[in-house]
Amino acid sequence: MERKKPYVYRIPEALKGKVDEQIGALLDAGLIEESDLDIAHPVVCVYKKERSVRLCVDYRTLNAVTKPDDFPMENAVDLMYNIGKANIITTLDLLKGYWAIPMKEQSKDYTSFKTHRAQCRFNVLPFGLKNAAATFQRVMNNSLKEFSEFARAYIDDIAIYSADVGTHLKHLDRVFRKLDELGFTVNTKKCSFVKNQMKYLGHIIDSGKHLPDPDKVKVVRELEVPRTKTQLRSLLGLMNYYRDYIPKYADISHPLTEPTKKRAPEIFDWKEMHQTAFQDLKDKLSKPPELYTPTLEKTLIIHSDASQVGIGACLSQECDDKRYPICYASQKLTPAQQHWPTIEREAYAIVWSLKKFEPWIFGSPIKVISDHNPLTFVVKNASQSSKLQRWTLALQKYDLHIKHCSGGKLVNADALSRLPVLYTNENE
Repeated sequence: MERKKPYVYRIPEALKGKVDEQIGALLDAGLIEESDLDIAHPVVCVYKKERSVRLCVDYRTLNAVTKPDDFPMENAVDLMYNIGKANIITTLDLLKGYWAIPMKEQSKDYTSFKTHRAQCRFNVLPFGLKNAAATFQRVMNNSLKEFSEFARAYIDDIAIYSADVGTHLKHLDRVFRKLDELGFTVNTKKCSFVKNQMKYLGHIIDSGKHLPDPDKVKVVRELEVPRTKTQLRSLLGLMNYYRDYIPKYADISHPLTEPTKKRAPEIFDWKEMHQTAFQDLKDKLSKPPELYTPTLEKTLIIHSDASQVGIGACLSQECDDKRYPICYASQKLTPAQQHWPTIEREAYAIVWSLKKFEPWIFGSPIKVISDHNPLTFVVKNASQSSKLQRWTLALQKYDLHIKHCSGGKLVNADALSRLPVLYTNENE
């Protein structure tokens, strides 16, 4: 990293006293120490809701030359479905959890920062570093690995989940002892204890089913009309997080995807079709369907279908003669795939949906329902098509039973297959 003379952002006179107080508290706690290095990063004052001030170090120059840590983050969807199996849930928020992780001596100098008076460096992991989240996730995974059957963490948000209250209290005791041993502090103001229903990662998890967090839905409903391509992409990114809850999502959002393509201008005309799609998405998210956590003992059902332009699938499960949706998925076909014969498109829909839903279905009996009757014969017999031969072999690892159902009864997947996918090829 190139060494430059330390520089500072000007701090308002009214805030200098608060900055001095916070620096003093960090020094007294041993979290930082004074430094006289010839490299340093500036400090920014961020106003918090409770009218306090938080100091943030601007590490952009350091992050620009930092090699990324590719440690995988926990998959939010997997977490949600695992937690959804439980009846009793507790969520914990760690108070400044990063500060419980010491910095290596050779790395401390890189964290040096300068205020209007003091220049210091961190002895613990500071917020704002490029790899801080990956480092913290690694620590949490290692810390909770012995409790993986009932406790998982998404960075500093920990969920403990159990079948009943008695077992849950034992699980809580074990996790609390471990956190205390590692020097972590729990922020009780942001924790929820021993609940049947819980907010977690933007969802409401409720004993085997989940919905979007109403607070997040309110934010979406109050969004203003985007005026630029960048703003529209951000909006679609937020909507996409909840697309599983919006029937015909890809169909509704299609007019909004065109202005986001690579060659589209940054400023575009907001037309009536855009407003209609925008409002329809917000209305649909206001009344989302419930999605359910699968029970692996019961047969999983995949409804798949292919149209001329896309493929669609719905994963569900039957219980007491009622079918419960677990997940929806759809994808637009490429121009080459659109010219495949119908039987190949239908077969591809099955192969694609099995791969899409594999985290749930692998190792379990699966019933696949398709509206293309010849397909049930093809997958059981030799085919002249090399494509179909490859796909037939790919199906052999699944405990699979394919059943024909007329298109009129195959509403979920049939609709999805006719929807264009949200993300388009930017090179088109």
